[in-house]
Order: sequence, then structure tokens, then C-alpha cells
Amino acid sequence: MKILLTNDDGINSPGLQALYDQLQRLGQVQLVAPAVEQSGVGLSITYLHPLQVREERRHDEHYGWAVHGSPADCVKMGVLEYCEERPDLVVSGINSGSNVGINVLYSGTVAGAIEGSFFGITSVAVSKAIDSQPDYDKTARSAVDVIAQVLDQEPPQGSLWNLNFPDESFGHPKGLKVCKLGVRRFKEELEKRIDPRGRPYYWSGIDYLVNKEMEPGTDIREVADGFVTLTPMHFDLTNHPGVEKYTEVDWAL
Repeated sequence: MKILLTNDDGINSPGLQALYDQLQRLGQVQLVAPAVEQSGVGLSITYLHPLQVREERRHDEHYGWAVHGSPADCVKMGVLEYCEERPDLVVSGINSGSNVGINVLYSGTVAGAIEGSFFGITSVAVSKAIDSQPDYDKTARSAVDVIAQVLDQEPPQGSLWNLNFPDESFGHPKGLKVCKLGVRRFKEELEKRIDPRGRPYYWSGIDYLVNKEMEPGTDIREVADGFVTLTPMHFDLTNHPGVEKYTEVDWAL
């Protein structure tokens, strides 16, 4: 199996390195990741200036390619340039911090998996809630076990999956639940502060749970309760019932 691995925390992040090592159990891994952290960039791509790339080595051997761009850029570069054969699987992660609910629309980690899905390749985003000292090696082992089981289901080409692990404070996860995204926003919060010169500045997104409703049966609630969550997703944002409904309207120009 040919596997393309990326992330949004950067090519030197410990979560990426742990997942790189464990994915060797499934096949040949090509790593193409951002040169620096790209958290929160979503599906942004670089097109107003050239993409610079450098080779990264580990233990005097090729480790991967560091791209001065977004996770979506990295997947494009991997599929079109650095993978000798078309990948069978794209994996993005392990992200430091969960990507649940509406965060998937902002996440660079999830964007890397979405870009793989654009290419018609089965793609999995892997993230981990962080409230204590993370054990990335343990999470990577479990993540690869889950990914192998996803592949055993023979999902259609281009299928997209979002996999989240709870915080270490729960010890071993309580289990895995397949569930939906939690998309209800409870409130939005922006923290205003004043710098030493008396000028205001702002922090957004300090607490990922403060603006999200803990609805039962959603990834937000289940990760908070100590479960691993697996969410099948797709990037088609079309409201298909709406298309059917409003096609019948006699629209005037």
C-alpha cells in the first residue's frame, strides 16, 4: 500500500513522527508536510507565489519533504510530484488538539484529508485532545489499528474520515463511537486585552468547548466523555433537499 502522510503542526511535530513510524505497518509512507505550523488555515492553497520545498532527513536517511505552504498544498505536491505512484491512502495528523464539530471547517489537519479526498483517495484526519502530557506513540498505534479497520470495510474511493482521540487523563479510551459532527454553536467568545502601550488586542478560540453545545451523540460530547470518535464525512456542501425544493420555483431575473 502507498500512503501519503501530512499534517498542519509542521514536519517536526511529535504527533507526525509517531504516526509516520506506525504507518509503516500498513505500507510505504511518503511524508510531505508543512515546514512550519499551519494550524487553522483550512483549505487555503498557495498560488500567488512559488512553493519552496526542502528535503528532511532523519538518522541520515530520507524522512520527508518540508513545504512552505498549507496542508492542502502538501497533499497536492505529494500526489502530483513526490509520490512515485498514486497513493492508496492519505493520512493527516496526529494533530495536537481535537478537531471536532465546526472546527473541521477551520482545521488544516482535516483540510489535508479533504484534499486527498478531492483526488479520489481514501483519506483520514487524526487528532488528539490535549489537556495533559500526550502519549503520541500510543495514540499512533491505536490510530493505525482503526485506519486498518476502516480499510477492511472497503470504503468507496475518495471516502473521508475524521478520527479523534480523547485526552490522556482518561487513561485508556472508553471505546470507539461512530458519530456525527456537533455543529450547534452555543456562543462565540472573543477575549479582549490591553498591551503595555494601552492598545487593545484580541484572542479568539482559547477554549474550544466554550462556544460549542455538548449535544449527546456528537463527536464533541463523546471525545469530552473519553471516547475515540470516528466520523464519516464528505466535502459536498450542497443542500440536496434544498436543490430539489427550490428547483420548482419559477425564478425571475
